[in-house]
Amino acid sequence: MTTIETKGAWRLLRENPYLVGLSSFASLGGFLFGYDQGVVSGVLTMESFGAKFPRVFLDSSFKGWFVSTLLLLAWLGSLLNGPLADRFGRKGSMLMAVVVFTVGSAIQAGAVSVGMLFAGRAIAGLAVGMLTMIVPMYMSEVSTPGIRGTLVVLQQLSITLGILISYWLEYGTQYIGGTRCAPDIPYTGGTADARTFDPSKDVGPSGCTGQSDAAWRFPFALQILPAVILGIGMLFYPESPRFFLMRKEEDKALQALARVRRVSPDSDVLRQEYLAIKAEVLFDETHARETFPGKSGVSLFFAQYAALFSNWPSFKRMAVGCCTMFFQQFMGCNAMIYYAPTIFAQLGLSGTTSSLLATGVYGIVNTLSTLPALFLIDKVGRRPLLMCGAVGTFISLVIVGGILGGYGSSLPSHPAAGWVGIAFIYIYDINFSYSFAPIGWVLPSEIFNLGNRSKAMAVTTSTTWMCNFIIGLVTPDMLETISWGTYIFFAAFCLLALAFTFFFVPETRGRSLEDMDVVFGDTAAQEEKARLFNIAASLGLTERIETSNLDEKIGAGEAEHHDV
Repeated sequence: MTTIETKGAWRLLRENPYLVGLSSFASLGGFLFGYDQGVVSGVLTMESFGAKFPRVFLDSSFKGWFVSTLLLLAWLGSLLNGPLADRFGRKGSMLMAVVVFTVGSAIQAGAVSVGMLFAGRAIAGLAVGMLTMIVPMYMSEVSTPGIRGTLVVLQQLSITLGILISYWLEYGTQYIGGTRCAPDIPYTGGTADARTFDPSKDVGPSGCTGQSDAAWRFPFALQILPAVILGIGMLFYPESPRFFLMRKEEDKALQALARVRRVSPDSDVLRQEYLAIKAEVLFDETHARETFPGKSGVSLFFAQYAALFSNWPSFKRMAVGCCTMFFQQFMGCNAMIYYAPTIFAQLGLSGTTSSLLATGVYGIVNTLSTLPALFLIDKVGRRPLLMCGAVGTFISLVIVGGILGGYGSSLPSHPAAGWVGIAFIYIYDINFSYSFAPIGWVLPSEIFNLGNRSKAMAVTTSTTWMCNFIIGLVTPDMLETISWGTYIFFAAFCLLALAFTFFFVPETRGRSLEDMDVVFGDTAAQEEKARLFNIAASLGLTERIETSNLDEKIGAGEAEHHDV
């Protein structure tokens, strides 16, 4: 079954150039997010960066704020872009995000002061949040059901690929001018047994005479390239037909859909799909009018969000969605990504070069370990993968914490123990990458009914950004102050994630939203199905939506997720 669907998706990609292009640009959106996640870890260890910004290099709290500024603004961007997308269009808001991202990246690459550096991170973060919200929305509105599952996998793989490329790029750029800031000046930081670079003392009056500023400026600047490709490419693709229908511009909607499907606007098949989309738009309007009578504008906006928590079944759905995203972050995944070189140095890898090399290998493991989810998610289900991943990550982190706690400062004298710790960091990554990494995005989209899915996904997406911000902020201080306790802290959340999954997370494989009604104790999906059927009947689509489109559009939550 899965093989046939996959072949159908790839055949559809080959047959429709627009869908191939759209798939590529969805990957670019994810790639930017992943690249920006990974690029900061190597930059923070480069001596020329430390010489330029010694406080960021030395102060763990300040380092946390440097990393997390992007994440905090990404959270804000993901929330702000909803209204922007409805006003200026999906394509318009995407182009705005590209411009903002380019400006932010340019400021980071050219920063000569801490203020410029933080401003660049903040501006780029705003754009990252906008892109992670709007790209999946645009994709779900212009693609066909047969390709959406493939796009979910491509999006996740592109994020890990962005991380991977940023890691290996920095491993190469660190050699620009040499790996040391001032080769002739001995290190004075660290301890007598393990000296490290201290930018306040180990830099000559002329600054770095070895490693060039290009070692860290180039990786920051290079991320502009995929952003510009995304922006220029989108100029050749149409606006979302759904957006045009929301604005009552029916002719434009039909023309846009015809461009994407590569068929004549007069085609009967195209007209059927057009009316199906129109039925969904009318359903949304009817749902808002009947559920929130007399409300519009800002009052309707807040009423729709308040309804997500208005009764116990709705609250349970939100709790499962938000807690899944919470555990995705508090299991420590992005702590590893942002501070991988520091973590490998703790485990005994001496020198920035060795740490960056190990980090590059981590990126490869991260990318390859995502692939099993492609083959297993619809065969064994979500719950088994989540629980296996939670057990594997828990055991791995406990072992790493035990090694660091048991050997302490004598770990460099026991290289075998250090290598065991490094191996279990990789094993942790494997277990997380096939479980909570992809399923954390898929599962929330499968439990919400059609009427409030977009609002609910905005809340779950903002949850992961806020948790991401917290992890990025506190991890440097934790690594410095409690060292091995950091791994036990994350291991505890892995254990909690296992218990939460076992007791509260429903299995969504092969189950419709009507099945989810039974799980959560309400009748939202059945009621919505009847309302949408009546709208479809008024448009002359009774047979088509009743037999195929209706169940597909209401039940195929896996495809309509909002990635971050």
